[in-house]
Amino acid sequence: MESANLTRLNLARRSRISVVLVKNLERGTERVITEDEDLGGALAVAVSQSFRSGRSRLVEVDGESLFLNVQLPPPHMVIIGAVHISQALAQMALLAGFNVRIVDPRTAFATPERFPGIELAADWPADVLKERPLDAQTALVALTHDPKIDDFPIANAIRSGCFYVGALGSRKTHASRIERLQADGLSKDDVSRVRAPIGLSIGAASPAEIAVAILAEVVQSLRLRDLSSPTKSIS
Repeated sequence: MESANLTRLNLARRSRISVVLVKNLERGTERVITEDEDLGGALAVAVSQSFRSGRSRLVEVDGESLFLNVQLPPPHMVIIGAVHISQALAQMALLAGFNVRIVDPRTAFATPERFPGIELAADWPADVLKERPLDAQTALVALTHDPKIDDFPIANAIRSGCFYVGALGSRKTHASRIERLQADGLSKDDVSRVRAPIGLSIGAASPAEIAVAILAEVVQSLRLRDLSSPTKSIS
């Protein structure tokens, strides 16, 4: 591998940036491609499919054999609120391959006994996310119903380009939330990214069913995400 490409791959890994190393098997050439790179043609289609699936594969493009080596950072899920839905969602998300952490300043809820094996932060989201920022490979799920806890991480997730931002609450609750977020400086397009009511519409009723609906929507957003948004540079 060329040293310049190896440097870019290592930097992408450290920066949690998704890349594909495209190897031309006939010419022996290679290049590193990021999600937002404007390629065009059949190569763009093949690379986009690989980014979304996360699978490396051999493809034929314009009569040439290319190996697409996909390197994606592990997706994160940050759950705001140590509630009943979170208990089910955290375990399901782990099984689906997400790194999960739960943030809730209410120490009576955020306990290891209620969330065995799950990373917990019993502190205010503003403090937690300052220490460990959100990024484009993260899903933010806000479940407390409390604006004092939920609003900051929702706004922060939008500004950080998280691939999924969802919040629990009725349409009336969400309408009030939108007003607060816009008052905080977010645009109409920004707040339209928030999935609320949260989760796919499957008629979910119990906390476990709601967790299934949320996880399904998160996975859908991850696999069908917009690849045109700018990423951090690895030049």
